[in-house]
Amino acid sequence: MINIVDIGMNHETAPVELRECLARDPKGAEVALAWMRDQACIKEGLFISTCNRVEALFTTERVEEAEGSVIELISRLGRIPSTMFSPHLFNYRGRDAVRHVFRVASSLDSMVVGEPQILGQIKEAYSKATREKTAGTILNRLMHRAFHTAKRVRTETGICDSAVSVSYAAVELAKKIFYDLKGKKVLLIGAGEMAELALRNLLSQGVSSITVANRTFERAVELAAGFQGEPVAFEEIGSQLMEVDIVISSTASPGYVITSEQVKKCFRKRRNSPIFFIDIAVPRDVEPQVNDLENAYVYDIDDLRGIIQVNMAQRAEEALRGERIVEQEVIKFEKWLNTLAVVPTIVSLKDKAELIRQAEIRKSLTSLGPLSAEQVRGLDTLTLSIVEKILNDPIVLLKRKSERPQAEAYLDLTRRLFNLDRDHDEEGEHGHPEDDTEG
Repeated sequence: MINIVDIGMNHETAPVELRECLARDPKGAEVALAWMRDQACIKEGLFISTCNRVEALFTTERVEEAEGSVIELISRLGRIPSTMFSPHLFNYRGRDAVRHVFRVASSLDSMVVGEPQILGQIKEAYSKATREKTAGTILNRLMHRAFHTAKRVRTETGICDSAVSVSYAAVELAKKIFYDLKGKKVLLIGAGEMAELALRNLLSQGVSSITVANRTFERAVELAAGFQGEPVAFEEIGSQLMEVDIVISSTASPGYVITSEQVKKCFRKRRNSPIFFIDIAVPRDVEPQVNDLENAYVYDIDDLRGIIQVNMAQRAEEALRGERIVEQEVIKFEKWLNTLAVVPTIVSLKDKAELIRQAEIRKSLTSLGPLSAEQVRGLDTLTLSIVEKILNDPIVLLKRKSERPQAEAYLDLTRRLFNLDRDHDEEGEHGHPEDDTEG
């Protein structure tokens, strides 16, 4: 019987120093797929490697042997003994493995629930598996159902609606103020990591120009080049306020970099068009009184964190709905997987019936004399219809029983009744003599 197994480690089970050992080799996924393809105990395989997770997903009929092989693979990839990472591994089988894959694809298992990147990473892992020909019938179906589940979770819940990082929260606020960020101009003051990330997110929303100011002009030049922006001297901030729509500030200045008086002056030339300040500095870069000015909007780090906390609570509620969707899809997939066990018997049954039908048609054609082409087609249609109607009930029964514990018994009985195994013992063909004896 084929089993689905998922072995790996993620941000919850293993420290970063272990995970990074497995992520160093850019060709690690290809090496892993080649390894799994060469293992006789592994039927199909897929390998996921990101900064937060390393997982081997595979199908096998020899579970323990295949799991040992995958643990050896992880040891080789990371050049670390299995004793070092084994306590940090998770190991899912069967329904648990399917549920895990669906949860990962739906971003219910991510460090930040609802983050969109993981689905793209899984699609890329699946694409590699198809290129390397390590994905077959079961993993193909499993991954497509995982993508379908992720889409349902995204569209039927609000799990991706709320910003849960400082940079995303800043962008969401900017969109509420300006509605459309296309064509907006941004001034970045300082070179803090969160400010830079917020800037990248703003760029993805279509802002038209970037200006960078830093106390060290060389750093401003360097950072501006990375965003195809324009560097300016720190002393030019006042004049820049007359031109830009969004200001992101993240310096280590002990005092205010932007004062209420500066912003008042710039509004005279801005004709009161709104300006949005994202102040991620601690201590703050923007004087709080700026927020009292009409058409000036100031959000500091505490404002952003407050929004994030509310959004995290909202995402937690939406995640519960996502879990329900995942469970529905797990049940559907499991039903399909169970039917695979009966497929060979159903195919054998149909094949045998078709061979008998064709043989009997040939016999009939010799005894019926000359028939027109239309009569031959009519005979073919008639016999095919009879065979399909006779086989329908046993096939429906087998499919229905495929989900029950006694499925194997029904399969065995069907193969014996219809003598589907050529190498079956004589009992299958003739029965025992005592079977014909009356009691």
